Amino acid sequence: MDENRFDSVKDVKWKNVSDGKGEIKFTNRRTKAKLKGLFKGVAFILIAAVSGGVSGAYIVNKKYSNKAYTPINQSLIESKDEDAKTKAVDLPKTNITKVAETVSPAVVGISNKAEGYFGVQDVGSGSGIIFDPNGYIVTNNHVIEGATKITVKLSSGKTLPATLIGTDPRSDLAVIKVDAQNLPVAKFGDSSKVKVGDIAIAIGNPLGEEFSGSVTAGIISALNRKIQYGGAIYKVLQTDAAINPGNSGGPLCNETGEVIGINSLKIGAEANAEGMGFAIGINEAKDIIKSLMDYGKVSRPSLGIYGQGVVSEKNNIQGVYIREVVQGSGASVAGIKPTDIIIELDKKKITKVEDLSDVLDKHKVGDTIQCKIWRNGKTIEVNITLSDVKEKNR
Repeated sequence: MDENRFDSVKDVKWKNVSDGKGEIKFTNRRTKAKLKGLFKGVAFILIAAVSGGVSGAYIVNKKYSNKAYTPINQSLIESKDEDAKTKAVDLPKTNITKVAETVSPAVVGISNKAEGYFGVQDVGSGSGIIFDPNGYIVTNNHVIEGATKITVKLSSGKTLPATLIGTDPRSDLAVIKVDAQNLPVAKFGDSSKVKVGDIAIAIGNPLGEEFSGSVTAGIISALNRKIQYGGAIYKVLQTDAAINPGNSGGPLCNETGEVIGINSLKIGAEANAEGMGFAIGINEAKDIIKSLMDYGKVSRPSLGIYGQGVVSEKNNIQGVYIREVVQGSGASVAGIKPTDIIIELDKKKITKVEDLSDVLDKHKVGDTIQCKIWRNGKTIEVNITLSDVKEKNR
């Protein structure tokens, strides 16, 4: 045998046997390779399992950390909560938020107190708007009507007694005053620029002091609505912003924080309607407020008559039937008598009482206007000088 035959074979071992003779045995390399591959596979599986577990825990912790508080994710949750608080502070303010912050300090709660069986009692409440830093407040006439004592609660929580400056039942407006200075005031806007669809924000005390400073928002639903209420005709803005009892006298604002109306009326469940609130346009209110401040009342031109709309099919006459003429009024001086029917005023055809108001609103006390009446089958033309006549409920 060639001695160098196995020099290049590495897997050669000597094995001793019982007869003392040496025997050569070859070990198969393929078996070792299989064992090594098996060990590598097991190691790979273990590593993959550990890695998958760690990754899964991370994903679960990230996605559900706000729902599952465990010792593992507690510190991470607290850190994220702090970040969320910081981000919330940095959120930009909406226009409604800005309006609420600007106007709310000038909105007050008003309590109407009167003598009752058990002494002075609360008989009503509403809201008001501070428009002068020296304590002048505008509200609705029906909020303070019949009051023997009026109290005002400022946005700061301070309560003060108020005195009545003047009222105007026809417009349902009133001005009161508290003894205070440097109060926050609301800015009056221009209601003639208001358009249907504009944002409308109402602020006030719906249902009383318990809900003071409530803010609701909607849109302007309609302009120049004519609403008849309590014997008076109101020219108002309509909005679907929630207006409830106690909101009366509070501001209706645009999205820049200007007061465009004074909340006054609501058609509610009794009319099977929702989202129909009304506010007196601020342009109309401005002149009334000034007059109340200067004179304690509002001077309006009047014919000096009380009547109602009528249609006579027999004579084909339609107009305003006169039931009463006020003594000393312009109508009385012009010779107007009860049972006369006004068919034309200032060259405008008259068919109902509201038509008279439309004409008179365009004039002032002292103006002389032309009037046509129907009397005993004849048309008579007279000139009436408008006067300031104290109105009464009829």
